[in-house]
Amino acid sequence: MIEALLQRGPSDGLVLPGDREPTAPIVGAYLRDWAGEDPARVAVARVVAAVAEAAVPVAQRLARGELPGDPRRSVGVNSSGDGQKALDVATHGHFVRALTAAGVHAILSEEAEEVVAGAPDGTLAVAIDPIDGSGSIGIGAPLGTLFGIYPADGGFLVPGRAMLAAGYVSFGHSVDFGFSLGDGVVIATLDAADGTFRIVDAVVRLPREASEIAYNASLHRHWHPGARAYVDDCMAGKDGPRGRDFNMRWLAAAVGELHRILRRGGMFFYVGDRRRGYERGRLRLVYEANPIAFLCEQAGGAATDGTRPILDIAPEALHQHTPLVFGGAGEVETFGNYAAR
Repeated sequence: MIEALLQRGPSDGLVLPGDREPTAPIVGAYLRDWAGEDPARVAVARVVAAVAEAAVPVAQRLARGELPGDPRRSVGVNSSGDGQKALDVATHGHFVRALTAAGVHAILSEEAEEVVAGAPDGTLAVAIDPIDGSGSIGIGAPLGTLFGIYPADGGFLVPGRAMLAAGYVSFGHSVDFGFSLGDGVVIATLDAADGTFRIVDAVVRLPREASEIAYNASLHRHWHPGARAYVDDCMAGKDGPRGRDFNMRWLAAAVGELHRILRRGGMFFYVGDRRRGYERGRLRLVYEANPIAFLCEQAGGAATDGTRPILDIAPEALHQHTPLVFGGAGEVETFGNYAAR
């Protein structure tokens, strides 16, 4: 009997009370309706759709873990000097091919030192982090993809407000796709039954106030006084100067933090500190902070480097680091007040 159970094929799976056949709108139809007959919009919609489609085989490979081989195998070093894993390099090539096929002219990726040439006649450029949080590959922790879409003629060394659209894929127990076309934020979930992303929230709004803060507590001794004072006052709870209790969270993956904050509110920060090489934080401005900031602002939230809006910063280098604070606008502003001390 045991052997028969172990050899049994797929079943209908677990059905919860209240479950029903999905009827939520499909992302492809949403993009088609948004684009209409406008060639510029059609080009943007094609790129967003290409990222969503390319995310499906990435999710499938992640779900197989080490069964086909080790996705954590070291294969090189990326633009920031971080070790590259097999999955980093494979997803980079995978997304480059998908974006080029979608007509993208130029691609800036965390996994390539220089800009990668795409379709010669393309009108758009894409900055992408193919696998965010890759230090957690193979342990079931959240991973993700971040991307921003720019006009091709402006290049990447421009303030983030030049972006036309941005989005992310969160690979967790569900595969979620969040994106903004410049008129709000939409979140969809992959329906494994048919391989389509279905919209679960078409009007994402970030609460102004936050009671759930994401940060790396181990860095407390390295922070500048303003960041330390902010955390200390939050930790004091309702008996401290903030007058209320806070929960603390840390996933060590910016996409996972972003997805949670967009779904339930909160704030994240990873600022510069006293360690050598971390004076400007650790996240990359063009393909990590800018897409996050675009999405947060479109959802009514905010994103800064502690003082300046992220989207107002003109990059000086393709892989430039930046401090990053994002989430509910009120809490981001409060953090900024502490940072200015």
